Amino acid sequence: MARKISKRLQALVAKVEDKDYAPLEALQLLKDTATAKFPEAAEAHIRLGIDPKYTDQQLRTTVVLPKGTGQVVRVAVITRGEKVAEATSAGADIVGSEELIDDIQKGMMDFDKLIATPDVMPQVAKLGKLLGPRGLMPSPKGGTVTFDLAGAIAEFKAGKLEYRADKTGIVHVMFGKAAFAPEDLLVNLKALQESIDRNRPSGAKGRYWRTMYISATMGPAIRIDVGALRELKTTEVA
Repeated sequence: MARKISKRLQALVAKVEDKDYAPLEALQLLKDTATAKFPEAAEAHIRLGIDPKYTDQQLRTTVVLPKGTGQVVRVAVITRGEKVAEATSAGADIVGSEELIDDIQKGMMDFDKLIATPDVMPQVAKLGKLLGPRGLMPSPKGGTVTFDLAGAIAEFKAGKLEYRADKTGIVHVMFGKAAFAPEDLLVNLKALQESIDRNRPSGAKGRYWRTMYISATMGPAIRIDVGALRELKTTEVA
């Protein structure tokens, strides 16, 4: 059975041309097509020339969005000893040791990011099947396994995101809220583009960037001129 497209979405799709939009023009169009009855996110969907089934073509890393995510990020920390007080002082929303691991096993998921110190990872490993599918399992690559709890908590609350390419080589990531000014969204999108370039997998051959689409959560896809985005200097969008 064919999926029925609402009249609202049909009208929005009609506003988007089949072309590569200049970055700032695309972001303004994203705002114009964010007409849902809730605060929509700004999303990027980026197809890269990689095959993640090979270990040297996998992409998993983090990016700090200079203008933030527009979200309140609830951070939980699993640690022990004096690090418990450090995490609490640094602004973690939930802090604990074995008792927090037990609570999570029982279904407590009142957090958006989970950080753990390396010394408790053998115990945290038992949460893998529960946290992995939700993208919440702490990992060194994601910056969520560290002894620098104050730094990690501050970064994630300020706008640090973890992202990864899925099995088809596509990166799906939120880079702000549709309510942001187009110029602020551009700063965040530029930071994401530079992060993806900086972390290009060693095994990636040929054309790395294939396509980039952006959209509001409930809006139509808008294709961006990737070359124009990459040519922008950070100082030009700051």
